[in-house]
Amino acid sequence: MVKDPKIEIVEYRPQHHQRFKEINVQWITRDFVMEEEDNKTVDDPEGYILKPGGKIFIALYNNEVAGTCGYQNFGKDGFEMIKMAVDEKYRGLKIGKAIGEESLKRMKEYGAKRIFLFSNTKGSATAVQLYHKFGFKEIPLGKADFARADIKMELFF
Repeated sequence: MVKDPKIEIVEYRPQHHQRFKEINVQWITRDFVMEEEDNKTVDDPEGYILKPGGKIFIALYNNEVAGTCGYQNFGKDGFEMIKMAVDEKYRGLKIGKAIGEESLKRMKEYGAKRIFLFSNTKGSATAVQLYHKFGFKEIPLGKADFARADIKMELFF
């Protein structure tokens, strides 16, 4: 567990919307293109993620929004981890590790039994390594909502 007093993980509030969008557009457009599913998520996180029973966590670093991690509700105690990202100027400070560990802990407390995610082994190689450290296992890709997805992983609590 990351124990940096400068890092705080909080639940999303409407005032986080702009930074949630900026951070996610930043990482996606660095190596990929924004797709329809991305736009729905970043333009209306309250309606698209929260209202249907999902969660969004925000990583604060010295009280500044530095990272995001969402969980879209897929019913039957299953959630997709989405939009896990750290602003480029905050990379290397273990914020991704902190938000991943804390948000997974809170999702387990929330009653989640299964978390799955889609990622990319080239453009998001560091993230994929982190997912393995969290205990995610690779499963068949199947149909993905994103053209950039080349790996699917899941974790059971």
